[in-house]
Amino acid sequence: MKNDSTLPPKADEYGRHASPYYQIEDKQEKYKADKLFKRLRRKVGHAIGDFGMVEEGDRILVAMSGGKDSYALLDLLLSLRRSAPVRFDLVPVHIISGFPNADDSPLEEHLKRVGLPYHIIPVPIYKLCEEKVEPGKPFCPLCSRLRRGYLYRTARELKCNKLALGHHKDDALCTFFLNLFYSGIIKSMPPVLRNDEDDVTVIRPLIYCRERDIKELSKLRAYPILPKGLCGWGEDQQRAAMAKMIRRWDKECPKRPDIVFKALSEVIPSHLFDRKLFDFTSISKGPKVK
Repeated sequence: MKNDSTLPPKADEYGRHASPYYQIEDKQEKYKADKLFKRLRRKVGHAIGDFGMVEEGDRILVAMSGGKDSYALLDLLLSLRRSAPVRFDLVPVHIISGFPNADDSPLEEHLKRVGLPYHIIPVPIYKLCEEKVEPGKPFCPLCSRLRRGYLYRTARELKCNKLALGHHKDDALCTFFLNLFYSGIIKSMPPVLRNDEDDVTVIRPLIYCRERDIKELSKLRAYPILPKGLCGWGEDQQRAAMAKMIRRWDKECPKRPDIVFKALSEVIPSHLFDRKLFDFTSISKGPKVK
């Protein structure tokens, strides 16, 4: 593939070699690794096309949490950027939350290697959580809201009209089952979302990608993963239980997670019970409903 002169030369070189194919010597393993990367790249491309995530002239803030999903998101978007029919800018941003003993330097070193202009933003999330959350209560809900708010603010400051998050298919399924089991709501993660202020569009380009594939890519690419649980609370236990359930299905009923995910795009309101979505009282007047 020819050089992309619209990218910084270092970023263009990094994007050209984003596949783990270039890091492996064994021919058979090179083939497997390249096949994995191309599968993920294809799924991201399909998600972008299906939901109109990226348009000409977009300036996209890529949220870099330091987890495997955000690294994969940046690599895949940069790889697609080099051959996309539309031009868009990628702006990697990492929010430093101020948690004790956090070392964000491995992520910054990685962003230097990528070669795109990036931003590291220190914010007082840990301090605010300590002040506002009752003793003994987890920081997670407030921390999540604050982090998203700072990302929106940073997007405005950097003139970014899109915010790309690294949520994948497994995250969407976990959210669906959490809402179903604990809130009695049929609701998941939208692939595209407009914020309340109506000035930033959130996109989730990994929404068609399975977590197991992203894990494998992370292992092959040796991403410098930042540690979780520095707040002392660890992973949300209800969400962890949903993820464990999905992993069990992968072993016992491998097609089930994908079938459930497909159901999220095949909704028939007339066969549910939400009167806000379907007027059951007028059904006898027609037209015929299937």
